[in-house]
Amino acid sequence: MMDYKAPLRDMRFLINEVLDYPSHYAALPNGADATPDMVEAILEGAATLCEEVLAPLNLSGDREGCRFENGEVSTPTGFREAYRQFVDGGWQGLSFPEAYGGQGLPASISAIKSEMMGTANWSFAMYPGLSVGCINTIVQFGSDEQKDMYLPSLVSGEWTGTMCLTEPQCGTDLGQIQTRAELADDGTYRVTGTKIFISAGEHDLTDNIIHIVLARVTGAPAGTRGISLFIVPKFLVSAAGVPGKRNDLACGSIEHKMGIRASATAVLNFDGATAFMMGEENKGLEAMFTFMNTARIGTAIQGVCHAEASFQRALQYASERRSMRALSGKKDPDFKADALIWHPDVRRMLLTQKAIAEGGRAMIYSVAKIADFLVNAVLDGDVSRQKEEDSCLGFYTPILKGFLTEMGLEAANLGMQVYGGHGYIHEHGMEQIARDARIATLYEGTTGIQALDLLGRKVLLATKGKCVRDFTLTMMKFSRGRLLQPGAIGKMARSLLKRSVEWNILTGRIMLRATKDREAVGSASVDYLMYSGFVMMAYFWALQADKASELLRSGAGRESDEFYRAKIQTAQFYFERLLPRAGSHYTSAIAPTSSVLDMDKSHFAFG
Repeated sequence: MMDYKAPLRDMRFLINEVLDYPSHYAALPNGADATPDMVEAILEGAATLCEEVLAPLNLSGDREGCRFENGEVSTPTGFREAYRQFVDGGWQGLSFPEAYGGQGLPASISAIKSEMMGTANWSFAMYPGLSVGCINTIVQFGSDEQKDMYLPSLVSGEWTGTMCLTEPQCGTDLGQIQTRAELADDGTYRVTGTKIFISAGEHDLTDNIIHIVLARVTGAPAGTRGISLFIVPKFLVSAAGVPGKRNDLACGSIEHKMGIRASATAVLNFDGATAFMMGEENKGLEAMFTFMNTARIGTAIQGVCHAEASFQRALQYASERRSMRALSGKKDPDFKADALIWHPDVRRMLLTQKAIAEGGRAMIYSVAKIADFLVNAVLDGDVSRQKEEDSCLGFYTPILKGFLTEMGLEAANLGMQVYGGHGYIHEHGMEQIARDARIATLYEGTTGIQALDLLGRKVLLATKGKCVRDFTLTMMKFSRGRLLQPGAIGKMARSLLKRSVEWNILTGRIMLRATKDREAVGSASVDYLMYSGFVMMAYFWALQADKASELLRSGAGRESDEFYRAKIQTAQFYFERLLPRAGSHYTSAIAPTSSVLDMDKSHFAFG
């Protein structure tokens, strides 16, 4: 089994040449310390941690899993020591305020670190990863006292945090929440109820876990309007910031899962647990979206992680494993058979994985720049700018989460296929990647939920199609300046221009149909999301190919000519082999809803 190798060359290409992070950081209030030398040191340090500490625990952690005994959870062998190295390295606090012990660097730097950690060992990465949303929520909505009490230990990584939304009777439909909160005489609350699917809800990595919990105050309105947000620590914290008495909550069990087995997914029972309201009463769901959006971007990164991990292993296997001769003649004449990589279908699978991983990385890194602006707006207390950046980010979030996790799962399955029968065997690690990747399309909102959020809420209701028009205008501006270029770049530009127009037409057709057919949005939504994802990734591949072409002409690139040629060739593969799928999604999205809805529910099966 191959070890993980951080794709630093590709990361540097995006950071320094395609997306110009140095100029971006220079313009940020908190970007002064994010110099190219500092960013390079962080990349190298994170790569070392991930390659040498986290990746070696990935397979063994999956094999051993977490253990649950007498209400306590033990993480797999080596996880506690690895987590201590993570904390000692200051990795959790990279992008959090210096006032609470962080390093105050832009949020995008943490996203890059998270990608490396997730590719090396996604189960491990979830423990500190869940804390990010917890910290962001407290930063934005916590009182000064709450910030001072909880943030220093969360930012250092000495404590971790969770999000507690889902209950046995409700997942996405949070209006059904039954967990209740009763006001106590001392001004705190007593929370009672059960939360399920709580990632990192119980473990042995830290001395305390800070739960962010949605609950209803006694007498609150029904539905989503009556939900409040609470901080519920596993151990109550003294005025000096030290964990003390165990709170009245317990882990009832952990789930036995298909994948991410080294990450504890807990059932938490709150039995009159002491809780502290955060933000305004009955405004908890609004505040929780900060947490949820953070988690959804993190899950989108997971799609890139699994594509990259599967690609790296499949590439090595295809380069070493030999089978038959290439139809065009011997490629490795010194051996009895040619390597798998010479066979066209194996190359198709490898290039698909490469296109997904590197195209998805470009999408994530670009959106991370918007997250930098949003975080600064929150820290500055600029509500108007915060809403503007949040609205911009909100358009990308469902596309990245839904599309990239679906494509990451496809890449993971292709990796198994390259291995053939060996891909089905645990010791090679390929089937683990596929199992781990499967959850990404489900948690933090299934692909169907992301699709409804994109088409129903973001595109049709909130912006009347403006968010699509704005993005496609960017695509058009890029394309128009390159339409007449010879070769691959001109061809991509012309394809992008066509898709820009087509995306707006598709949006308009669904919008008109929805005025007459209320089920049109739900029927079209997943195809619309996948169409949007394929077209958006095409734009980011065109950006990469255009920059690579420019650097080849000028000779000013930091990488080899071969690196840039490979970029252009991968972009060509994407446009010719993957982007055409958008056409099928377009056709399905405008198909009559009758084919979905007309069958009587009793006719789905006959006994």
